[in-house]
Amino acid sequence: MPKASAPTTAAIPAVSPRLVAAAATVTGVMLLMAYLVAFDQGALSQSGMYLHELMHDGRHLLGVPCH
Repeated sequence: MPKASAPTTAAIPAVSPRLVAAAATVTGVMLLMAYLVAFDQGALSQSGMYLHELMHDGRHLLGVPCH
């Protein structure tokens, strides 16, 4: 009678690399947006006052002191 061999299973990662890449991208975009709204104070705003005023209003909305 032949012995039954143990079934081999492939290791399945707990988190897929695609999910990690998506999470890293979203985190990077969110950090960039937080910088622009909270700390930039218009330094990157080369397009005029519209973007500066939009970010200024965002700071007030979030309660970040800006004056």
